[in-house]
Formats: sequence, structure tokens, C-alpha cells
Amino acid sequence: MDKVLCLSGQLSMSYGVGMASSYSASRNIRSWLLLTTFTILVMIGVGGLTRLTESGLSIVEWKPVTGALPPLNHDQWEAEFDKYKQSPQFKTVNVDMQLEDFKTIYAWEYSHRLLGRLIGVIFAVPLMYFAFRRRIKGTLAKKLFVALCLGGLQGVVGWYMVKSGLVDMPRVSHYRLATHLGLAMFLMVFLYSSAQDIRFPLRKSALEAKSPLLPYTIAFLALVSLQIFYGALTAGLRAGHLYNTFPLMNGAIIPAGLDYMGGLRDLFDNPVTVQFIHRCLGWSVFFAALALAFVGTKTRGITARQRVSLQIIGGLAVLQFTLGVVTLLYMVPVALGSMHQIGASLLLLATVHAVHAFRESQVRLMAV
Repeated sequence: MDKVLCLSGQLSMSYGVGMASSYSASRNIRSWLLLTTFTILVMIGVGGLTRLTESGLSIVEWKPVTGALPPLNHDQWEAEFDKYKQSPQFKTVNVDMQLEDFKTIYAWEYSHRLLGRLIGVIFAVPLMYFAFRRRIKGTLAKKLFVALCLGGLQGVVGWYMVKSGLVDMPRVSHYRLATHLGLAMFLMVFLYSSAQDIRFPLRKSALEAKSPLLPYTIAFLALVSLQIFYGALTAGLRAGHLYNTFPLMNGAIIPAGLDYMGGLRDLFDNPVTVQFIHRCLGWSVFFAALALAFVGTKTRGITARQRVSLQIIGGLAVLQFTLGVVTLLYMVPVALGSMHQIGASLLLLATVHAVHAFRESQVRLMAV
């Protein structure tokens, strides 16, 4: 009998150690995914600064490996500057630019690209480690493989965007800009959601209670995503430099120049129409967020996590709306424009967080 009890105790201890090891690994994986998410958020902010300072076309070649090192001496700087002098941006915009000024815009674009490489290392190296240790399995393994592919694709899309501004006009395609930004934001929320899955598993049974607020939260996520898309078009077309009045557009509800292209093209290529739609969507996001926050406060039967997530959405929407108005009135200064882009990223993250909270199972894993 004593031997049986002893063996039982050993098995229990072994099982407990195994469980502790599993929880520790889960905590490490979640922390790694959240770190990668935060780094992508920083990169989105740096990307906004690169665009607003018109630095994105300063590096006219794409060298994923050898381009990791900047010019290290005067001759190398002169060689890079000579390459830039052949670009449309130098010939039409910066024809009087000197080497020292070139170094400034080069630094922004180089920082953006270097951060992209850093994110690749931050994500890929731990991924290989966890995969080698067999800590990543099943659905999570498939998700992270997709994320790895998307990260590589993002680098290709970034160069595809820059290349569009090195041909004739010193301005990148607003469609390619929207694709580049959209892919970065999707990757950010994809990794964040994957991190949340580890601690807060999703419902797997239709029998578990579902909140009636879930469809509205998903609809709000679609609305925010559409607004971000039009924000990217607004940035790419520099539509924010038109009609810098609020709430009316130079005293009119329907501005002059709306629909002058006609058809579907007007919805995506006309700067006036794009800014008008971006404004309308801004109002929609603002009131929808406040409605969600109010309903979340009054609705019974939802968890504190769900309620707080809706309140955070309401607060961020007010902040983002205010930033958008001030940015417009001051004709998109660099600091405000960058803050507005980061605000959009935070609102998107908060919305994904809320959707996840409403989809979570009532049973949580051990806190990790």
C-alpha cells in the first residue's frame, strides 16, 4: 500500500511539474507574441513619420541583406546621394538638396527598413526555438507559419510601394500605400489575437452562451477597418491638405469638386471625395463607439472584461476623433499626423480585443 501511495505521489508530482512547465512555455510564447505586436505598432508609427517627412523615397534600391548596413564613410554617402539624384523626387522636389539634408531623410527610411528587419529577427528566431522544443503545435503552429509568410510578404509589398514613386511621379501609389499599411495592421492584430488565444481560449461549443453584443462589436471592427483604409487613401492622395476647415468643408456640407471624376473611380482616386468619405466614416466611428460604450455600461450579464473593453473603445474613439480634427485644421503637421496614425492602430487593437472578449469561453486557462 505504501508503495502504491508513493508511486501515486510521484506521478502527481511529475504531472504537476509537467503542467507548470507547459504554463511557463505558454506564458513565454504569449509574451513573445505581445512583444512582436508592440514592435509592429512602433514600426507603423515610424512608417507614418517616414511618409510625413517625405523620406520614403530616399533609398532607391531594395537590398534585404546587404542593405542592413548604412553608408559608413563619405564616399559611400556620396554614392547613395548620387543614386537619389536620379530619382523623380530629387529632380522635381529636392533639386537644391545638399548631402547633409539627404542624410536626414535617409535616416528615417533606413530606420523604417531596419525596424522591419528587427521584427523579422524578433519573430523568426523565437519561432524556430519554440518549434524545435515542440512548444508550438496544432492551430497555433499553423497561425504562426501564416504570420511568418505575411511578414515576408510585407517586405515585398513595402518595396513594391516605394518602387511606384521611383518611376515618373515622386509619389507612391495610394493603393499600394493602403495595401502596405493594411497588411501591417492585419499582421499586428493577428499576432495580438493569437496571443490572447493562449490565455483566453475561444468558445468551441455552440451551447455556450453568446452575448448579443458580439455582432455589433464585429460590425464596429468592420467599420474601423474601412475607416483605416480610407485614411490610407487620404494620406496617399494628400487629401488631408484640402478643405482644412471643420465641421464644414469650406462652409459647405457637400464640397465643390465632389464626384468630378464620376463612377467608382471617384470613390478612390478623387482627393475631395476621399476626404469627404473619410470625414463621414470618422463621424460614424465616433458615434458608434460611444453607443457601444454606453450599451456596454448598461447591459447586464456581460463580464467585466467585456464591459471595460467597450469603454476603452469609447475613450480611444473620442481621442482619435479629436486628433483627426486637430490634424486637419493644422494641415497635417508631422507630429499630429503620426499621432493620428498610431491612434488608429490603437483603436483597431482595442476593437479586436473587444471582439475576442465576447468570443471567449467562460473557462480560462491558468493566468499566464
